[in-house]
Amino acid sequence: MTEAVNHHAEQAINIIDYADLILEYLRQLKVEYVFGVPGGAIEPLFNALARSERRGGPKVIIARHECGAAFMADGYTRETGRLGVVCSTTGPGATNLITGVASASVDKVPMLVITAQTALPKFGKRALQDSSETAIDTVGIFRNCTKFNALVSHEQQLESKLISALMNATQSPKGPVHLSIPSDILRAPYGHENPNVQVNYLMQRPSLEDLSAVENLMELILAVDKVVIFVGHGCGRAYRQIEELAETINAPFVSGPMGKRWVNEKHPLYRGVFGYAGHETAKELFNNPDIELILVFGASITEMGIGSLPGHVLNEKLVHIDSSVESFSRSPMAKLHVCGHLDGVVNRLLAKINQQSWRRTWQGLEIDCHKNSLGGYTEIKEEEKCTSDATPVKPQRLMAYLSNYLPLDTRIFVDTGNIWAWATHYLAFAANSGLYRVSMGFGSMAWSIGAVIGSAFASPDKPHICLAGDGAWLMSSHEIGVAVLHKLPIVFVVLNDSAYGMIRFGQQLSHAESIGWQLNKVDFAALAKAQGAKGIIIEAPGQLDELDLSALFKSDGPTLLDVRIDPEEIPPMMARVKNLQADLTSDVDNQSTLGYK
Repeated sequence: MTEAVNHHAEQAINIIDYADLILEYLRQLKVEYVFGVPGGAIEPLFNALARSERRGGPKVIIARHECGAAFMADGYTRETGRLGVVCSTTGPGATNLITGVASASVDKVPMLVITAQTALPKFGKRALQDSSETAIDTVGIFRNCTKFNALVSHEQQLESKLISALMNATQSPKGPVHLSIPSDILRAPYGHENPNVQVNYLMQRPSLEDLSAVENLMELILAVDKVVIFVGHGCGRAYRQIEELAETINAPFVSGPMGKRWVNEKHPLYRGVFGYAGHETAKELFNNPDIELILVFGASITEMGIGSLPGHVLNEKLVHIDSSVESFSRSPMAKLHVCGHLDGVVNRLLAKINQQSWRRTWQGLEIDCHKNSLGGYTEIKEEEKCTSDATPVKPQRLMAYLSNYLPLDTRIFVDTGNIWAWATHYLAFAANSGLYRVSMGFGSMAWSIGAVIGSAFASPDKPHICLAGDGAWLMSSHEIGVAVLHKLPIVFVVLNDSAYGMIRFGQQLSHAESIGWQLNKVDFAALAKAQGAKGIIIEAPGQLDELDLSALFKSDGPTLLDVRIDPEEIPPMMARVKNLQADLTSDVDNQSTLGYK
């Protein structure tokens, strides 16, 4: 009898349910964490996560809000390159995720979103938090911000829909996918000990290039001397090769605001950011009539970046090189489109150029440039404020301090708001391996707060810093508790001016009514201490110089720097303000206001 009982218990241990199956697939993909908030309908998945953690598989990280959990999954993906995973219960848990998922969609961040549903027999019967199609239809809500979106209406659908979702998330263009799973299906027995598919093979992406287009591009490069390179946000596979290409053909290069992460901003050939909060040296470069060819790598042609170039330049000189055909919809009249994985394309170009180098060199453009106080060769506005000892602290001074003192391996997360402009223009970082991280597609406030935490879970031994305005911090300051609980030594920097600064100065620069931007004065250092973090108030530049950043990055928990900045300093955002008024101007005027002329 005893042997029979033991045999039955052993069999029970090997029987897994569908929630366990999901985590087994994630384990195959080397996903370490699932970010989320618990709830009744999602409980079967949390039971499986508890079992998974005991086996050394994916474990759960509890956020303070579902949107913060989605931002954490986003940050985890940016650090590791692996799939980000977020889960929530049904009803408001699912709808709370929307902003984080939409942000990932616009930035093409692969993410698996799992939301629960009430049990199938309760559909349409006014059960608590019913999210079926006859109630608050969460599948319908997620439709326009995911690449794959499905309700699992029968347990035998789950495995195939999960595999389809995983493949869609990781194939170009990448993005979030959503599965809505009733709680009774999550706890239903799978019936097998192991999954039917080894999913890693299906996730592989072969390197493919349009060889004919690459040959045409090579002929164009060989026929000219004066080339300019634009580095977009999608250059993660080829940032080293692109820099080598620039050096080989003596091509000055610029970046978009999000492309900053893939360039060494202190490189002698780098001329700054073109577009939002950009640099005069970048604008002057594109104004040079001697340019013969513009190579645009991994970029969407948008108003924040190179999309503000005049039409004749886009059509006659621009070559758009991207891994997704979808990106070419914004540059239909370009001189040439080249589709393929960027590393493969640039490696072919370098190989051909090296074969030709014995008989020619590229003269490049003659440009006068001088080293600035940030260590780069871009022209920056009001450079004297980068060394100002005035109080309150000039934002330019804060950015210059970070430019000079952040370790080269620091993961920098920049939030939405005035900090976009300050960091884009004044924060010069020499690392070109994607460590400068910003989400400028959807522009979600508080993105950086969750994202830096997700990244720190992946690499807790690397320095992490989050730069946010006080408006964003008030929206999501509670997430610092996650960093406290897990002893993550993140440095959070809050630019404190008691205002929605982007709103305030946007209204001022556009001569609109001044309304709705005032915030109450908050002691953010005290707020951080109340949650168990370190809190330091910075009221004068000398206090910045006294900081020991290395020690803060190695402490046993997060630190918040409450930096009291000069509230009267206007960020370099005039181009964005004028672009918002573009519908009131002619095309010619619009080109001028965007900073091209």
